[in-house]
Amino acid sequence: MINKISASVAQALEGIQDGATVLIGGFGTAGIPMELIDGLCQLPVRDLTVVNNNAGNGDTGLAALLKTGKVRKIICSFPRQADSWVFDELYRSGKIELELVPQGTLAERLRAAGAGIGGFFCPTGYGTELAKGKETREINGRHYVFEEPIHGDVALIKAERGDRWGNLVYRKAARNFGPVMATAAKLTVASVHEIVELGEIDPEVVVTPGIFVDRIVKVERQATMAGGFVQDAR
Repeated sequence: MINKISASVAQALEGIQDGATVLIGGFGTAGIPMELIDGLCQLPVRDLTVVNNNAGNGDTGLAALLKTGKVRKIICSFPRQADSWVFDELYRSGKIELELVPQGTLAERLRAAGAGIGGFFCPTGYGTELAKGKETREINGRHYVFEEPIHGDVALIKAERGDRWGNLVYRKAARNFGPVMATAAKLTVASVHEIVELGEIDPEVVVTPGIFVDRIVKVERQATMAGGFVQDAR
């Protein structure tokens, strides 16, 4: 019987090794697998490469992971924001490497990895520092830069609900990078708020099929304060 449900976050993260490339879902504050990131902070690993939309906010989540010193390099689109002081301090002191990738290019590089595409030509970044050292080509009068896929050893993503086969559905903007990251990694771990019986998720609304998911773990919703009101963390 196929059963991909892990009893705990620690169990779901077993096997992550030094030097792993870890794809972490999330866009702004939506869809961040906080519990999985917190679990990763507890593992005795180092020299990680993290792929994310940004470089962390405040002192929690991805920023907390960076603070542990376990991350050697980050690949992201928005490394600096008003509250990205953890990354900023590490980068300025030479303690972390940065590979800056335009957001659309980041998504397509991940999608290419999952689709088995060896690379693609993209106009974004041509003529800038981002194209330095990369192959360029003129196609039909327009200039392009060759981009390679981003493969992950592990993907940590957050979904709304799943079943024991690993089929997933998401909640609105929390979907973001989760689906493409799930296809681009050797091991995909998803946290979910609900685990339902097989058949309760209509196949027509499954976003990430279970074939791309190796482990799921249930986590509780946490109430957060936003603008003075209590709301469910999504």
